[in-house]
Amino acid sequence: MDKCRVLHLWRNNPMHQYRLCVDLLENSSAERDLGVLVDIKLPMSQQCALVAKKTNGILGCIKKSVASRSRDVILPLYSDLVRPHLEYCVQFWAPQLKKDKELLEIVQQSATKMIKRMQHLSYEERLRDLGLLAWRRED
Repeated sequence: MDKCRVLHLWRNNPMHQYRLCVDLLENSSAERDLGVLVDIKLPMSQQCALVAKKTNGILGCIKKSVASRSRDVILPLYSDLVRPHLEYCVQFWAPQLKKDKELLEIVQQSATKMIKRMQHLSYEERLRDLGLLAWRRED
């Protein structure tokens, strides 16, 4: 049963042992699934920081390799290559701290600033014009 492991999360977890058929499943302290590292020692803020770093890297590659800054080019690239990472982060970890939400939003701000003829608009105006939502959740 090399493909099945048990990852015990949260404090005060009773750390039960589990079986699959007759085999006892091995415990693990960290697992990667769908590109996300789930680690019992890695707090949500660090997860958000890792996602922000990865998505900023993708934006950097787009900036270096794509000559056009038109909406028709940048928006699909952002939507296909960057936004899925941010959405997965928000859905999986549901960032609670304001600094984590702002960190993710900075990525989107950078992407919208890349679009020609939109740099002079406020962030909220760029979002509205592009049909995007802010990452901040109203508490």
